[in-house]
Amino acid sequence: MSRTRETGLHGLVSGVGERGLTALETTGRLILLAGETVSAAAGDIVTRRFSWAEFLHQVWFMARVAFLPTILVSIPFGVIVAVQIGGISAQIGASSMQGAVNGVGVLRQGAPLVTSLMIAGVVGSAITADLGARTVREEIDALKVMGLSPIRRLVAPRLVAGLAVAIVLTAVVATTSILTSFALVVGGGKVSAGTYLGGFASFAQLTDLALAMFKALVFAFIAILVAAQKGLNAHGGPKGVADGVNQSVVLSVILLAVVNVAITQAYVMLVPQRIA
Repeated sequence: MSRTRETGLHGLVSGVGERGLTALETTGRLILLAGETVSAAAGDIVTRRFSWAEFLHQVWFMARVAFLPTILVSIPFGVIVAVQIGGISAQIGASSMQGAVNGVGVLRQGAPLVTSLMIAGVVGSAITADLGARTVREEIDALKVMGLSPIRRLVAPRLVAGLAVAIVLTAVVATTSILTSFALVVGGGKVSAGTYLGGFASFAQLTDLALAMFKALVFAFIAILVAAQKGLNAHGGPKGVADGVNQSVVLSVILLAVVNVAITQAYVMLVPQRIA
């Protein structure tokens, strides 16, 4: 019995150690990839060698695959926010503040989070699958043999395109969700249009919009780099590519949740909040 326990404990420790080493290795690869990609993108833009054709192609592809899902997620998100906030505000007699809570909540949290999930789940999975397929077909190795950098040719244009698309999607999510909440609350006769807009204008700040855009850029940066890293390190044929896509989405969502908490806490601590 004691030997069995020792064997089980040894296996547990070994498994934890292996996972820890894998996590450290992944973190190191992400940091290196981030440095190389940012350096390649900035250097190529400054020296006018950046592949704008690939950039525009990726922008069109990302917008095409993510725009409709973003709209379809934003509408029910706005409905849920309006219903939940409306119910609570009615209970405490603060129905006139629905516009402020709905609008500020969507700007600070909802819009960048929905955008990040779309980037990680839709765009990120496509990037991982594309780069992973190129990797297992040895196209990436062929580029290296020809003296071409896959980071400069493939990853940098996708990163810049993802940042641009994230800004647009964040604006789409914020507009769609706020309009949906407005239509539901005002159309239901709970408050007037002037009261709703007045509450929103009283508490919303320009820094809230800046926070949403900053979060979107950070989230897109993380999601695309994770997707690229998993794609470039795929192995094992089609199954390896599929595993890379799954790992990319899961890791991106976890990192985005952690980073979101950190950015939100820093914003609340550093930026003075408006008092009506």
